[in-house]
Amino acid sequence: MARWRSEIAMNAGEEELLASQDSYASEEKDDSDGQAGDAAQTGEGEPAATDDTQVQIEEAPATEKPSPPPEAKWYVIHSYSGYENKVRRNLEQRIETMAMHSRIFRVVVPTEEEVEIRSGQRRTVRKRVFPGYIFVQMVMDDDSWYVVRNTPAVTGFVGSGARPTPISDEEVEKILRRMETEQPRIRVSFQEGETVRITQGPFADFMAVVDALYPERGKVRLLVSFFGRETPVEMDLLQVESI
Repeated sequence: MARWRSEIAMNAGEEELLASQDSYASEEKDDSDGQAGDAAQTGEGEPAATDDTQVQIEEAPATEKPSPPPEAKWYVIHSYSGYENKVRRNLEQRIETMAMHSRIFRVVVPTEEEVEIRSGQRRTVRKRVFPGYIFVQMVMDDDSWYVVRNTPAVTGFVGSGARPTPISDEEVEKILRRMETEQPRIRVSFQEGETVRITQGPFADFMAVVDALYPERGKVRLLVSFFGRETPVEMDLLQVESI
């Protein structure tokens, strides 16, 4: 009898220990679930892995061209007429591929804006100021000379003697300002003393003689003959055409 009681007491103790362990495990599970829920609400914890992970790539800042040093001078090179812009593009490409940014800085084809008037139509074009010539700002040495001189369609440097002769910065600045600020020139296909036809206005289809040209204002003064007398009339250049 005493033995049974002892075994019953032991069994009861084991059951009580197991019950307390189950209760502790249940509490741990509840705490774990609660923390997981809190993390889900606050957004804390490791982000879920996805197949559509986006990777941001920062672009490298653009490389700035170096400023010309004091020893950089302007030189003039000669090319075949009509090839000036092609030479400029070819030379700029050679500067890029041959890493000559620290020796050759600018390549300029001097141009100016011009307005052509033909058959009563106005057309704006860019006209080369010095056909066949290109201006290059560079530090002259054997390497830079080689790159420029061997550019396709370049026939040589302008200058006397074996070494190219630079031109003054003042001359170049004057040309560059002219390119940027000067008003477009107006070119007409007739001149003073020439007989022209009036195409618009009250004198349309009349013949007249050009007495004076004012291209800066886009005007022309004509001598119109009617009733046996010549009368000066000022008109827009677009109202006149050559015959």
